Amino acid sequence: MSAALKIQPDMTDAEWHARCELAALYHVVNHLGWTDLTNTHMSARIPGEPNHFLINNYGEMFDEITASSLVKMDMEGNVLTPGGKFNNAGFIIHSGVYKARPDANCVLHTHTRAGAGVSLMRKGLRPISQDALHVIDDVVYHEYGVPATVEECDALGVSCKTGSCVVLLNHGLLTLGETIHGAMMRLYMLERACELELIARQMDEAPVVIDEYVQRKAAERMKKMRPTEGYGLNEWQGLVRTVERKGADFRR
Repeated sequence: MSAALKIQPDMTDAEWHARCELAALYHVVNHLGWTDLTNTHMSARIPGEPNHFLINNYGEMFDEITASSLVKMDMEGNVLTPGGKFNNAGFIIHSGVYKARPDANCVLHTHTRAGAGVSLMRKGLRPISQDALHVIDDVVYHEYGVPATVEECDALGVSCKTGSCVVLLNHGLLTLGETIHGAMMRLYMLERACELELIARQMDEAPVVIDEYVQRKAAERMKKMRPTEGYGLNEWQGLVRTVERKGADFRR
């Protein structure tokens, strides 16, 4: 992404860059049709400030979000952006993940129809598609808890310790990553896997299950690929160009 001038002169370059990237992410999610009005959320940890993260200003539609409108918070729920508002359930989700996963620098949460549909089934994803093989070794299932509670924050942290692609049962999807583009790529592949899973369940015959040897080889490959800086980068840059061509103005 090209650079843009910081609105706040006392802000670090690293924070401003994270703001521009996260604002772009909201516009990308809007472009892909993954929104649920204002009721889902994406966040990014601020580089060099491990106890601070950015999240949407609650009430803004995703195509309205800009770098400067994002809200800066700490892990205790304090808002460090004057006038900023946040979804309390969102704070619980994101802070829970960041506390449990120091390697996570971005968290995405959606309520898509495909993701929410698979979340209605325990262990709903099967190794039946190429798309599923991108994520299935890293998928965990999290029991539905009482939203916006400390107990749910802690429970989600426990679930996230064993996987970066989370099916929130009875709820939706969540992914986390070392980078914004890495977390985005995980969610894209998880969403695709969920779409194909639901299509398969509407067929009149059982789907073909991929051979276990092939599953193992795919898991070995993905375990090496997903943590790298390059994972999802080309796709991310292309998506940002796409929303910019459509007129997205988020670097302000």
